Amino acid sequence: MRAEQMRMEDETIRLERVSTVYEGERIPAIREVDISVHGGDFVCIVGPNGSGKTTLLETINGILRYTSGHGSVFGMEITSNGSAIRKRIGYVIQNFEIDPLSPFLCKNVVMSGRTGKIGLLRFPEADDWDAVRESMIRVGMERWWSRPIGKLSGGEFQKILIARALAQEPDVYLLDEPYANLDIRSRHEISELLTEIHVAGPTLLMVSHDVSSIPSSCTHIIVMDRGSIVGSGSATEVIESGVIDKALGMRRPNL
Repeated sequence: MRAEQMRMEDETIRLERVSTVYEGERIPAIREVDISVHGGDFVCIVGPNGSGKTTLLETINGILRYTSGHGSVFGMEITSNGSAIRKRIGYVIQNFEIDPLSPFLCKNVVMSGRTGKIGLLRFPEADDWDAVRESMIRVGMERWWSRPIGKLSGGEFQKILIARALAQEPDVYLLDEPYANLDIRSRHEISELLTEIHVAGPTLLMVSHDVSSIPSSCTHIIVMDRGSIVGSGSATEVIESGVIDKALGMRRPNL
């Protein structure tokens, strides 16, 4: 079998001319997007605020229904298989607000990431708690095991969300601004962790509006502006092409 044919069979995410329109809106948040992501890729999606990066992740995860085109993840059509797909995706969302009075403990929030593996009507077993503890150790939050989630800082909570995705042991990670609210040291630590995850085999898609946050292990870059893909290719090709600077320059006042 030719290498090209093998590559096609290894396709994890495919969007063909996909457009997504939010309810009540007329203008697509993303329009006629074509994406092909293969197993083990580390794709960084960059562009200014409002360019459609988050919408793209939500469409891939089946949270938003695309209004035209065709999309599949793990070979399954997204709209009709969203639940099955999400069981295999670790999703770190941005701007997740928590109630300061929330009684939920960090360990329980991280454990919620394993619901797809455990099942709704089953209780966690020892190996599930081991996975939770290991995930919290990897993001440096093991000391916060029994701390109420509402008592965390923004950066600490961001690490818990990443630990939650880790505990799921997914095939694909969707990371929406994973460095949000993190200080420089924490950004470096999380960047190293993402590289470790990538080396282990999963597929990663990371959204960022900050070019400087692109990890060196990133294999591909997608550049978005005004809901469309305006550039894509290997990290080296895209960076050297100048398309990122052009896209960010169009909307720099909104950053």
